[in-house]
Amino acid sequence: MAKAKIETKTREKEIPEYKIKLVADLAQMMKKSKTVLIASTRGLPSSQFHEIKKNLRGKADVKVARKSAVIRAIEATKNETLQDLKNQIGADIALFFSNMDAFELSGLLSESRSSTKAKTGDIAPEDIRVEPGPTELVPGPAISELSGVGLKVSVEGGKLAIKLPHTIVKQGEVIKENVASVMAKLGIAPMKVGFEPLAAYDGNSKKIYVGIKIDKVAALEELKNLISKALGFAVNVNYAAKETISYFISRAAGEEKAIENIVNKNSTTNNTATKEDK
Repeated sequence: MAKAKIETKTREKEIPEYKIKLVADLAQMMKKSKTVLIASTRGLPSSQFHEIKKNLRGKADVKVARKSAVIRAIEATKNETLQDLKNQIGADIALFFSNMDAFELSGLLSESRSSTKAKTGDIAPEDIRVEPGPTELVPGPAISELSGVGLKVSVEGGKLAIKLPHTIVKQGEVIKENVASVMAKLGIAPMKVGFEPLAAYDGNSKKIYVGIKIDKVAALEELKNLISKALGFAVNVNYAAKETISYFISRAAGEEKAIENIVNKNSTTNNTATKEDK
């Protein structure tokens, strides 16, 4: 007698109500916000997270959720452009909802980053150069530690002093254990911790912006450099503007004086020649 075939049914696990509400809330915030920005929270201490969140009160709402919940929320908006933001979502992220411009918000996040000591394995954000001068270190094992990273030291007033400038690690290099230890002893904190802007959606332009990290100091220096080059270019092509007119007037005055000197010199020479002929 054939055995009756037993049908098995797989019961889908019910989604908790709080997860459904979270996705719905995130989707609603995405729909009504001018800017939806994704930032990395990797390496960000909890205390600093809450401090930055507090400082942004009234400017941006900060939400933390799992990758799956964020993706579901984006899909729930039915916004085709916003779907491209899913490609920028990874682990350890926070969402910022604001009516501020995406780049302005990114600039605020960059400004909120603070200095911290380097750890072994960190990547140097810039050349770390140690300048000559006294330290608070006493002679002993510290002598060999400082010498081990290429620093020239001497004992002055019972403390170690660095005699010559030296770059102990270059930008982009991995920071070794002995270098990290020396920087900690010298009070050098080259690393920055805070929210790292990754991408943002602009609800007004309906565009996704990637790589929106804003360094206001570097941007200002670059702007000054470009202005300087623009001024030189304008002068070279004789472009008249309020920024160049004083230079043209000064140059014209100099040329007038040079021509006057040439005329006077020729006049003197001619007068002398006339007298000699007589």
